[in-house]
Amino acid sequence: MSDIGPEFIAEAVKKGIVAVGSKTVSIEPGSPWENGSCESFNARLREALPNSEALYSLQQAQIIIEC
Repeated sequence: MSDIGPEFIAEAVKKGIVAVGSKTVSIEPGSPWENGSCESFNARLREALPNSEALYSLQQAQIIIEC
């Protein structure tokens, strides 16, 4: 479930979602309260990982997040 932000427009992300057998559900633009728990998680994750941080694997992301 998302607001179709830029990360969900990327073709690689779309293909990855389909590859694992999932589907996307869109909320109304400008209505983050429709997806409160995910929006809260995303905000905290953005605080923990600076935009300049390049993550090259899931394992690297897990190590950085756990620190």
